[in-house]
Amino acid sequence: MTETVNYGLIGAGMMGREHLRNIALLEGTRIAALYEPDDAMAARAGALAPEAQRMGSVAALLDMPALDCLVIASPNFCHAGQLREIAARRALPILVEKPLFTDPGDRRVIADLRASYPEPIWVAMEYRYMPPIAALIAEAEAATGGIRMLTIREHRFPFLEKVGDWNRFNRNTGGTLVEKCCHFFDLMRLILKAEPRRIMASAGQAVNHLDERYGGEVPDILDHGYVIVDFDSGARAMLELCMFAEGAEYQEVISAIGPHGKIEAQVPGPGRFWPAHLGAPPDPRLILSPRAPQGPKVQAIPVDPALLAAGDHNGATYYQHQRFLDLVRAGQGRVEVTLADGEAAVLMGMAAQISAAEGRVVEMAELRAL
Repeated sequence: MTETVNYGLIGAGMMGREHLRNIALLEGTRIAALYEPDDAMAARAGALAPEAQRMGSVAALLDMPALDCLVIASPNFCHAGQLREIAARRALPILVEKPLFTDPGDRRVIADLRASYPEPIWVAMEYRYMPPIAALIAEAEAATGGIRMLTIREHRFPFLEKVGDWNRFNRNTGGTLVEKCCHFFDLMRLILKAEPRRIMASAGQAVNHLDERYGGEVPDILDHGYVIVDFDSGARAMLELCMFAEGAEYQEVISAIGPHGKIEAQVPGPGRFWPAHLGAPPDPRLILSPRAPQGPKVQAIPVDPALLAAGDHNGATYYQHQRFLDLVRAGQGRVEVTLADGEAAVLMGMAAQISAAEGRVVEMAELRAL
């Protein structure tokens, strides 16, 4: 490999451009090529990476000899097919955005990749790398004495507009509890070090997108809900999602509780959405609340402003890219978010979607048998 690592980008929408801004902060990197069929999106990406050649297809991008690795940030429903095409044409290290797939039938693609793809594939689960959440993960065991309850709350803004409004329909996204929440199901497995046994969800569409029409269709994506998960360790986890709560001070709050006490991470939303008249956005925080002696200890976890400006994920995209780049440079090493992790998170989201739609508890064995 040359000293400069050459990236190929597939998909240059909002998340694709966040990847571009964060890769640009890493020494010895270059965007060599990008594939983005939408002219407006491609032009915005070109302004961020003027050296990148715009290619007319994934196949054309893969034919560029100089590429060292790929980032896939295309719409959700494209991921599995693009992974299949890459595997058939030219294997390169890949960072692929979540969700890994949206159709249960695509599990065969993932199984084939796990069995035979010769290069690392890293699933982009940015929330793992948000500084306050990373701090919680590192300290949770000692702070709690073994987590028995885990709660994740996200109170945020509605889904943003995407090219062709593809994210307004379950058939394209996999459903809100897959598209948005696979991040949180991934965190549950990571933090609890356990596997889900059953899932119960109550969710609906109460406020957002009801007055929108696309080809005569009303969007069918959920905008709020609760998901309860029983794990094989005996621990329990809950997700609370509300996508019409952008007035909240903190967008994500994660709390873990065990016999010794509680630990909580508080994460503000994207700074670009914070009202200017309120002054500076709040700092992320970690709060430790031991049972004895009682008394919460609050620790601010500020993030480098340059990283905050590079994206909407509290600096996490940069830290994720640091680790992926280390893996690409070394030509070997441990993928921190594997295909198995990405698949498990999607299956949990699918189980939650089924539970909410059918009003029943879903055993994870049902999904694993599909």
